[in-house]
Amino acid sequence: MTQPELDALADGAVLAGPDGVVTALNTTAARFLGLEREAQVGRPLGEVLALRDHDGRAWCAVNRPYDGLATRTGVPEQSWLLPDGTEVLVVARIERPRLDQPVARVAVSIRSGRGRARLDRERSDLVATVAHELRSPLTGVKGFVQALLNRWDKLSDDQKKLMLTTVSADSDRLSRLIAELLDVARIDTGRLQLYPRPSDPALLARRVVDSVGASTSRPLVLETPATVPEIVVDPDKYTQVVTNLVENAVRHGEGTVRLVVEPLTDAPDSGVRLVVEDEGDGIAPELRRRVFTKFWRAGATGGSGLGLYLVHGLVEAHGGTVTIGEAETGGARITVVLPGASPS
Repeated sequence: MTQPELDALADGAVLAGPDGVVTALNTTAARFLGLEREAQVGRPLGEVLALRDHDGRAWCAVNRPYDGLATRTGVPEQSWLLPDGTEVLVVARIERPRLDQPVARVAVSIRSGRGRARLDRERSDLVATVAHELRSPLTGVKGFVQALLNRWDKLSDDQKKLMLTTVSADSDRLSRLIAELLDVARIDTGRLQLYPRPSDPALLARRVVDSVGASTSRPLVLETPATVPEIVVDPDKYTQVVTNLVENAVRHGEGTVRLVVEPLTDAPDSGVRLVVEDEGDGIAPELRRRVFTKFWRAGATGGSGLGLYLVHGLVEAHGGTVTIGEAETGGARITVVLPGASPS
């Protein structure tokens, strides 16, 4: 590989020959290591690759790329520290002409650790989100069950019924959160499974409005024409999409929440359009791309930050689209278009 080709690589690259002497390195590696690139050719790999672990040990001393089994072909990705203390991810390839011959070349790749740190933060965010979202309903369940156990004979039937109803609602909330987390994992890994069948989108939307409306004082309005054609969707996932959209509007918007379910055209298999609007402040145009990412939250109104991420993933799995605009009242307007044909 020529020097211009090495310099075109996004990661740092250091090449050493059979004698452990550096034969080439690119500008990215030199920048990582704080060295002048031209002056490093001909120096020992251990001197140029000034990487240390948290115990102060050198990369070459720990991994010994020129020693070991003849079947060894590389060094797996590891976290190391640059001379300035910055974390980088280092992986190496060990080349031999044949298994019975010594090492001919060692190629070391150095990559910024920021990507790993971002993934670690996402995992931490997931753990924190799950812990926070599970704590509230679990606390309610535990408190009411404990009260029922301790004061069963002193509570009236109405009080018992209220407590058990609350426990049931909190249990449903826990079950739904767990289902959402499983769906997030399936979407991320491409393993989401759909079970489509002909479904009435208006009827399913009515059930969602009735269910959400029973737990909020906010006015919910469902508008549908006299007839809405059936579409081929997974009814459970479709219901999840509508529920997340309506609950998101209730939680983050203001005023009346309006849900419209209508056919795209007069053709029987053209699909449907779902529109959910509220009368709040809306979503700024520069934030609309971020709304469908994991853990996106607006303000301090709570939520797992997974609802709209799931909406986007489930709609795309059905071959549909979801977009964000502005309602005539100034609030958020989220539009979902689902095709009439069966998802592939």
